[in-house]
Amino acid sequence: MEKLFEKWSGQRSVDMVRMSAHGSNRVYYRIKGSTKQCLAAVNGDVRENEAFFYYSDYFKNKGISVPEVYAVSDDKTMYLLEDLGDTTLYDYLQQKKADNASFDDDTIAIYKRVIDCLLKIQFSGCDIDYSYSYPREAFDSQSIRWDLNYFKYNFLKLAYIPFDEQLLENDFDTLVSYLSRIDSATFLYRDFQSRNIMLSADNDLYFIDYQGGRRGPLHYDLASLLYDAKAEMPIEVREQLLSYYIDNLSQLLPVDAKQFEQEFYLFVLLRIMQAMGAYGYRGLYEGKEHFVKSIAHARSNMQWILKNKTLPVAVPHLDTVWRAIVDSEVLDQKVATFEQSHMLTVSVNSFSFKRGYPIDVSGNGGGFVFDCRALPNPGRYPQYKHVTGKDREVIDFFKNYSEMDEFLNLVFDIVSRSVKRYQERGFTSLQVNFGCTGGQHRSVYCAENMGRYLRDNYNCNVVVRHLEQEK
Repeated sequence: MEKLFEKWSGQRSVDMVRMSAHGSNRVYYRIKGSTKQCLAAVNGDVRENEAFFYYSDYFKNKGISVPEVYAVSDDKTMYLLEDLGDTTLYDYLQQKKADNASFDDDTIAIYKRVIDCLLKIQFSGCDIDYSYSYPREAFDSQSIRWDLNYFKYNFLKLAYIPFDEQLLENDFDTLVSYLSRIDSATFLYRDFQSRNIMLSADNDLYFIDYQGGRRGPLHYDLASLLYDAKAEMPIEVREQLLSYYIDNLSQLLPVDAKQFEQEFYLFVLLRIMQAMGAYGYRGLYEGKEHFVKSIAHARSNMQWILKNKTLPVAVPHLDTVWRAIVDSEVLDQKVATFEQSHMLTVSVNSFSFKRGYPIDVSGNGGGFVFDCRALPNPGRYPQYKHVTGKDREVIDFFKNYSEMDEFLNLVFDIVSRSVKRYQERGFTSLQVNFGCTGGQHRSVYCAENMGRYLRDNYNCNVVVRHLEQEK
């Protein structure tokens, strides 16, 4: 990998960091030289890589913002590509949620730009050579059947949702027959969702992970975008953006809006089922936390459609299965048990430097150690000798010193970064330690505030201990 980087950049790599790949089998690294940097991808599936190379070049030539491929290894299992940063549309939404500004006018404006780009992508493929498509040239009856079986074997069975095999297969036949007759003359991105849309510092849009693209119906990508479980888009915003898409689509070809909407919600359910297959396999089976957390959102979306929309085709047993998913107490318990066993526990300790550092019992080798000895010390005054950082007298003492708030705000920011990443990666243990001279005032006060901050801002277990006081 370093040799490929040096050949492309003319520089030696000075830093290489492995990146989170979420549900992908590809492994990504960020590589930096003295003046150049890029991402490196490693993937043994050559056909998939070739699809990515072809589509990247094709979309670039069509003026669509996708990463540039800089270099490819001789065996095509490794390649360098443009580094578009770390901010996905999903990350943007999470920050908006933290700021209590989810799906404000600015966010809706971004989504409208995304839809404009989606239409451009879908209708840019008139001369695509679909022989490069992987694993199939079209989202045809075989592709639909694969999605349905993925749902059956990786979600229904793993989540213990009851079903009659033959009745389910009969409804699968009906669904495949209906959906495969819908016009499929445009490009299907296949995984058009918030984690695959990048935002630059200027909110310019870029698109990634389109190697699964093929010829297919318009509805599917729009369903992926508007019913992305992780985005938690409000219903009224979905309806607004659906109308926006149909209005703009009607400028390109004749559209029966009512028929399109009915077909759209059938594709939404298909997309939810495909996603549930991933949530079952990657989450319930492989134990990846963010996939398990997505199950609740997918169930909620499914419930709303079943309650509010009329489907254009009758699938009675599948309808029973969908409602069983929505109402399943067994699934509730499986998700709750998983989340409890995989929840991050943050151990927050106060200690005395004179007595030595806290022992890490998790086996992870420890964590943060913050030195509080540069902060104002109540222990120098006789009236605070017999109280600790938990007592009102000491709390009031620190209110007179801005240094303490400044120190804690910096600590909160540093620790928050680790908590977020640990939760994303499914880690279960983090230690945060505060030390001072005696382990009585400053370290205790900081540990208490750290514990309170974590409980207020994160869904994690927090254990606060004051080691010197316990002695």
